[in-house]
Amino acid sequence: MIGGHQHTSVLIVGAGPSGLMMAAQLLRYGIQPLIIDSKDGPTRYTKALAVQARTLEIYRQLGIVDRALAEGRKASGININLQGKNIASLSFAGVGQEQTPFPFVLFYPQSKNERLLLDELTTACCPVYWSTSLINATQTDGTVTVTLNERGTEHLLTCDWLIGADGAGSTVRKQMGVSFNGDTYPNKFYLADVKLDGVPDDNIQLYLAKKGLAAFFPLPEAGSYRIIGDIPPELENKQELQLDDILPSLYKITEQHLKVNRCNWFTSYKLHHRMAAQFRQQRCFLIGDAAHVHSPVGGQGMNTGLQDACNLAWKLAGVINKKLHPAILDSYAAERMPVAKQLLKTTDRAFNIITSTHWLTSIFKRFILPRVIKRLWKEPKLRENLFRTISQTGISYRDSCINLHLSQHATIKAGDRLPYIAIFDERTQKPTDLHAWCSKPGFTLLVLGKFKEIDIFTLAKWITQKYNGSINLFYLPPSKNNVSVFDLFGIKEGQKKAIMVRPDMYIGYMNDVVDIDMMDNYLINVVGCILPDVY
Repeated sequence: MIGGHQHTSVLIVGAGPSGLMMAAQLLRYGIQPLIIDSKDGPTRYTKALAVQARTLEIYRQLGIVDRALAEGRKASGININLQGKNIASLSFAGVGQEQTPFPFVLFYPQSKNERLLLDELTTACCPVYWSTSLINATQTDGTVTVTLNERGTEHLLTCDWLIGADGAGSTVRKQMGVSFNGDTYPNKFYLADVKLDGVPDDNIQLYLAKKGLAAFFPLPEAGSYRIIGDIPPELENKQELQLDDILPSLYKITEQHLKVNRCNWFTSYKLHHRMAAQFRQQRCFLIGDAAHVHSPVGGQGMNTGLQDACNLAWKLAGVINKKLHPAILDSYAAERMPVAKQLLKTTDRAFNIITSTHWLTSIFKRFILPRVIKRLWKEPKLRENLFRTISQTGISYRDSCINLHLSQHATIKAGDRLPYIAIFDERTQKPTDLHAWCSKPGFTLLVLGKFKEIDIFTLAKWITQKYNGSINLFYLPPSKNNVSVFDLFGIKEGQKKAIMVRPDMYIGYMNDVVDIDMMDNYLINVVGCILPDVY
């Protein structure tokens, strides 16, 4: 029962993927949040389906990625069909292999993602209070006072920070008085999770027709697929619409008589593209669908919410633990709002092209689009760039105020996600990778180049004494095993590099010299680290 709580440091409203990720990240820093959700338990529906590489990298940091991979299903490619005939087949094989340990799209339904994160919270003895709603929230400079309804009983509670992860209809956002600007697409759509015969492989199947569209996505269970399509105009107002009502239209679009053995879930809905005018107001934050919703093109929605949580959690944890100045919290909205804005723009354009029935667009889709797609897909650089966009590994915060780039190297800069590259750990004499080195909570200092033993000892002593173990140190000397790493960062013979990696795997600081005073300046004056009292 929630009645035993009078105050909590962090109250998270919403136990969907974003809220659960926020809790899991806070727990890494010793912060036990309070999580509530108006539902009576975890979702039983598959909902969001695609898990992108960047999300899998976060799961790897949490130590839970192996289960996701075992329970999910990798997409092999996409087949684009027009009037029932294949016009382009794009294989995902080999795409993104140099960019991430997870060069694929994993179909792993939202219900399974939630269960994965819930089990992580259960291990840390962090419960979710189901059937509990936020009724009211008022905030002052120092606290937020909330009224909660738990199964008909009201409770008054105070918290230091309030996180709105409660979806598109967010009560937190409404209590903040923040507008949710955007629009609703005119078309009405259906979603069906089915078991069927007739879709032979692990490819995504996209069917375009003069009147209508349908997409098939392979689910983890054998023979199971998700079908998404637009509802024919004559059925848009039909009460209690069922899959059987849709099938005649689906047969026309695919020009196949698909055999549906079982329908596990069917729903109809309208799609929205909206974004909150603010992601933060004093002590209240919005993440996930509470902050932005958009079309499902590219499978970006759930993944974007998970990254919102990952971006905010380490900053909030640092403030709560009195290791970071509260000003760092302003960087959450500054970094994530441009990402959401760009995502809305790109998914909106793609969605309008796909769903348009205008005669000019139809000609473009039939005669021009296939040729353009095939030509672009043959270009390795374009394929890799597309993967970076879809996988969300290409998101960068170069303009953020908490970065400092002092290196001459221009290809990789502070604000970029730390590149994934295999390395040979000369100390342990074992192969590993840069991401594995940055898996622990806190900042990670990577020093590359030839150093004397006393220099590394001095760096370790500086970190231990001044930053109380909140920075992890790794040293990579030059060797024949690591030539590719030095080439990647533009380090020539005799040169050195200092790279400070943020807890969310983004580069915060890069310099061509390893200078303690300069790194102190970055940590104290740019990031806002608070030193222990002895300093």
